[in-house]
Amino acid sequence: MIDYTQFPNRQILCIDMKSFYASVAAVDLGLDPLTCYLAVVGSTDRPGSVVLAASPRLKKEFGIKTTNRLFELPNDPRIKVVNPKMGLFIKVSTEITKLFYRYVPPNAVHTYSVDESFLNVKGLEKIWGEPETVAYMIQSDIKNDFGLPCTVGIGPNMLIAKLALDLESKKAPNGIAMWTYDDIPKKLWPVSPLREMWGIGRRVEKTLNGMGIFNVGQLAKYDLEILEKKFGIMGNQLYHHAWGIDLSEIGAPIMQGQISFGKSQILMRDYKEVNEIKTVILEMAEEVAKRARDARKAGRTISFGLGYSNDEFGGGFLRSRTIENPTNITIDIYNVCLQLMKENYRGQTVRQISISITKLVDDYQMQLDLFDINGWKKREIGYVVDKIRNKYGAASILRAVSFTGAGTALHRSKLVGGHKG
Repeated sequence: MIDYTQFPNRQILCIDMKSFYASVAAVDLGLDPLTCYLAVVGSTDRPGSVVLAASPRLKKEFGIKTTNRLFELPNDPRIKVVNPKMGLFIKVSTEITKLFYRYVPPNAVHTYSVDESFLNVKGLEKIWGEPETVAYMIQSDIKNDFGLPCTVGIGPNMLIAKLALDLESKKAPNGIAMWTYDDIPKKLWPVSPLREMWGIGRRVEKTLNGMGIFNVGQLAKYDLEILEKKFGIMGNQLYHHAWGIDLSEIGAPIMQGQISFGKSQILMRDYKEVNEIKTVILEMAEEVAKRARDARKAGRTISFGLGYSNDEFGGGFLRSRTIENPTNITIDIYNVCLQLMKENYRGQTVRQISISITKLVDDYQMQLDLFDINGWKKREIGYVVDKIRNKYGAASILRAVSFTGAGTALHRSKLVGGHKG
């Protein structure tokens, strides 16, 4: 058994805005987020656009998910379909964070995502009352000030607060649930399938299932040494998370440093011609390379994937290749992607492309390559182009292919967060 007296016993609130994008869009139209039927899609002009968000009632009664396409929405007059307003979404998210500062200082707030935050209310009992009282007050303020619903999980650490949110508060009548360490055996251990627990994806779940682990309780009672041998440091984390143990501090980054730079794009239409696909790959390689250069990083491992159209019954591939010298040069990344494409692509219709670089190193020095005498020039040109784009905008310098029918960079340069502002 674990001696919980050795671990932090804080009072953490995990606040999640319910169907945030759809709810903000609903309020913007004067609708009730909880009773309306509303979908936010990538673009109302494209039948193949992905559903980015759906109101709770649309999800519940029509089974709509974020994997659906616009043309899959039922032909029902009650359903409203709108474009995203990313500028509005970001503004509302920022204002909600400011609302949290009414109750706790900024260093007691950790913004996990645009619609989810952690607050440490330990020691504020004499001011605001018990954690459940604070949760209710914040919930009421968000409803009154913004017209938006939210749910709250409460726990002695960030992990348990998140688990209380995901596994109980979203189903609770008042949207608030509080867990303690004592609740772990009866509330967390029965959870199955394993992917319902935060932090466990399908791939890890499959591996754990192969080890005879099908619920969180079995994971908590498994041999720690075997888990560490199988998963490394992640095995240690899986084991302790199954016991509800988390030493993360509010305000501390979830992961030290950036571990990758990547870009994934769902295309606006099906791409069937190889040259058109290569055009988008080049544009995306440019964007990934720029992100790495902005952070003064270079990477040794390049990952490339294609997702096929529904007409091809889905599917696709994701492959990686490690090169000898770290790079953040667009053409280097592009050429590796083309190699992986040549080896794995068989002419299917493409609807999604993803590129990323990992195994990062600092890019403050460069090893000269005798077989690439212009390598240093290519590197410096990238930084010069970045300076121009950072000053005058992403579309100030584009490759010629971006002005062809296959290019997407010109269109995306006008978007906020990948969507209409």
